[in-house]
Amino acid sequence: MNAKKTAYISGFYYFKTLNDLDPLKNILEVRAKELGVRGLAIMASEGINATISCLYLENLKLFEDFLRQTLEIPDLTFKHSQSPNGHPFRRFKIKFRSEIVTLNTPELKPQGECHHLTPEEWNRVLKEEKDFLLIDTRNWYETQMGKFKGALDPKIKVFTDFPKYLETNEIPKDKKILIYCTGGIRCEKGLLQMQQSGYENVYQLKGGILKYLEEYPNDQFDGECFVFDHRVALDQNLNPTQKAKLCPHTGQPANHPINCVRCDSPALIDKENLDDPIKSQTCSKNCAQQWKLRPGKKGKPQLMMNAQAL
Repeated sequence: MNAKKTAYISGFYYFKTLNDLDPLKNILEVRAKELGVRGLAIMASEGINATISCLYLENLKLFEDFLRQTLEIPDLTFKHSQSPNGHPFRRFKIKFRSEIVTLNTPELKPQGECHHLTPEEWNRVLKEEKDFLLIDTRNWYETQMGKFKGALDPKIKVFTDFPKYLETNEIPKDKKILIYCTGGIRCEKGLLQMQQSGYENVYQLKGGILKYLEEYPNDQFDGECFVFDHRVALDQNLNPTQKAKLCPHTGQPANHPINCVRCDSPALIDKENLDDPIKSQTCSKNCAQQWKLRPGKKGKPQLMMNAQAL
């Protein structure tokens, strides 16, 4: 088997009114194909949110320049990392949504930077100040992989639960509050939501955890950062995790090893499935379904471990 080439990863988002999304989608798809770029982009009338990959750094830079020119965003910035096992995406795909980050508040439109702290400023506050609250705005399965020291974990299932968390936990409105997420986009709307609810002294980490780790690895962030692709998570040096895979049943990070009772393939499952009599013993949704229908009947071994070959 040929060794896979390192893929260069670029993540970005920008809030800007975009018109004629269908022609724009076609233009980006054509250029991505020409340059060998893959990834996933979420587009809405309010802007774009994407992570892309390419096996050639020069081509990735060309596509980034193309985005700046085509979207007419000269200051569009990118967060970079690598994947030594090749592309974390199968293709280049654009999805249209009503929001580029879902909070069910399309009326909230970030306009430029609002109470952003650079990684340097963020680090200074965490180390030198005492009277503040630090809140992780990500989903519960993301925080399992890692979070900032001392951060409150809302344990929300989806980002749309964040406003309810604020309401039911009586977060004091007179205290300085720091919020953060993976790349910064959730905090853009989370911060506006908090300001609308009367929180005036709220600050967000510019560029999120990924930008922070670029500048301050092994400092105030403990563990690894979950990402929404087949790298699963990134370690302190922004390399793909060696500790977890995606659970074949839930798509969440998993590190509990099993051998499939149906096909004898090794797999990793998340802890949510440990009490399930079928999912706790099977390596894929197919094996789970077949074992449920025909208990005791063996099948052919699966050819990959938790989507490792994707």
